[in-house]
Amino acid sequence: MNGLMQAQQLTTAMLIRHAATNHPQREIVSRGADGALARSNWRTVERHARHIAAGLADLGLKPGDRVATLAWNRLPHLELYYGVSGAGMVLHTVNPRLFPEQIRYIIDHGGARILCVDADLLPIIEPLLADLPKIERVIVLADQADMPETRIADPISYQSLIGGPSAIAAWPDIDENSASALCYTSGTTGNPKGVLYSHRSTVLHAMSALANDSMSLGAADSILVVTPLFHVNAWGIPYSAAMAGSKLVLPGSALDPVSLYELMRDEGVTFSLGVPTIWFAFLDHLERERAIEDRQALKLDRIFTGGAATPRSLIERFRSLLGVETMQAWGMTETSPVATVCRPLAHHADLSDADQIDLRALQGRSVFGVELRIEDEDGHELPRDGEAAGLLKVRGPWVLNAYHGQPAGSALDAGGWFDTGDVAKIDPDGFLQITDRAKDVIKSGGEWISSIDLENAAVAHPKVAEAAVIGVAHPKWQERPLLLVQLHPGETCTKEEVMEHLADKVARWWLPDDVIFVEELPHTATGKLLKTELRKRHGDHFAAAADAVS
Repeated sequence: MNGLMQAQQLTTAMLIRHAATNHPQREIVSRGADGALARSNWRTVERHARHIAAGLADLGLKPGDRVATLAWNRLPHLELYYGVSGAGMVLHTVNPRLFPEQIRYIIDHGGARILCVDADLLPIIEPLLADLPKIERVIVLADQADMPETRIADPISYQSLIGGPSAIAAWPDIDENSASALCYTSGTTGNPKGVLYSHRSTVLHAMSALANDSMSLGAADSILVVTPLFHVNAWGIPYSAAMAGSKLVLPGSALDPVSLYELMRDEGVTFSLGVPTIWFAFLDHLERERAIEDRQALKLDRIFTGGAATPRSLIERFRSLLGVETMQAWGMTETSPVATVCRPLAHHADLSDADQIDLRALQGRSVFGVELRIEDEDGHELPRDGEAAGLLKVRGPWVLNAYHGQPAGSALDAGGWFDTGDVAKIDPDGFLQITDRAKDVIKSGGEWISSIDLENAAVAHPKVAEAAVIGVAHPKWQERPLLLVQLHPGETCTKEEVMEHLADKVARWWLPDDVIFVEELPHTATGKLLKTELRKRHGDHFAAAADAVS
């Protein structure tokens, strides 16, 4: 017997229609390339999205066709989120920080017919267009009067899309299982892989973010979107904010601490999200260059971090400087991305401040809809005792089953689980602790050493801005940890100081065999430490040292 309820399709059009109807005047603030702020609202975003849908159809696009974007966190990009997917086409966001060959590969592999690009990113795409035969037209995200000179033949101005006479009268009926967006991974070996999100998975993921034990978003929130719109759909915020009716603040390409502070202060930001490296720079600015009154002028309530492990020191500094709650999350491009969020349970209320921070340094508990398990190398499930470490697997309604272009189900094991490539522990309360990437874990003398735990311990040193630990081949122990340290500007430090700092924080046999001080650590385009590059540079460090001694 079936239930007698309306079976409406869950689509992104439902989200923007809700925001425009129920929160029409809620502001969207966007910083342009010139630094000026543009102000819009949810009603206008939907109106422009209807024009975009009609304009793309006039260009010959059909449902299922891909529209690629190479753009920053600005208003046109947000409007494309809804104009493209709401019309049944697929929004394919592309990361402009990647190497040119990666950008070319991702756009070509995604199969987009139309490319939308910010005017200040044209120099990236112009040399690549000759090798992108599937791209038929380029839309420059600018007014007609501001169209720059370009080598691109017959470019279309964004203004001609949103300002033309054509607009769809109503959003079309779309199967909720059809594709809505395409995003490529940054953490894989070889060529990036495409993750194709459905309307259904997107709406369910957005709904999950509103929960109190997740982002806890509401209509009263003002959200500064530091996470790029080209990185896993800005962690779902464009969709969750529309569902909640929240104010959005889009910083453009200006992610320096001064610009972020001014937006936070002037736009009454209550919630923001981004990778730890952004927040360390922001806190350094507050601590060194802002008076107490400047900090008190902020309305910031909570920070959502992800993309890399959140060091304990970051959580402590947000609490001590601003009284702000830091919520660490874990996820991947393949999980849309939010799979776990760290919020304390009722029985944690009496924990000391230090223990509270220790708890918040974990990756958190799975949000409703996501299941986690850890396995040994033979595929047997390991206990949730906080001690056993194994391969982390995940499944749920917003977890992929195959990469774009691959057979359905090909990314899953026989039980329907996706292997994340992470090594983790899960405690009896369900709190997840990522101990390493499977490819990054260090095996020394038959025992495992967590590079993440070592990095977090090193970053707790007041002079250390960032740290990376890699396993380096060792003639006796198979592998030993090598610690690379980037200091805060103007600081000096010695290997002995670092080792003394670590001595009571990790097991003695975990202590790195050497410490190298570097001017800068390499990162991926999404802010993660680029350990493949570090291994190339320092992979023979201990062998070279042994040769020098002999």
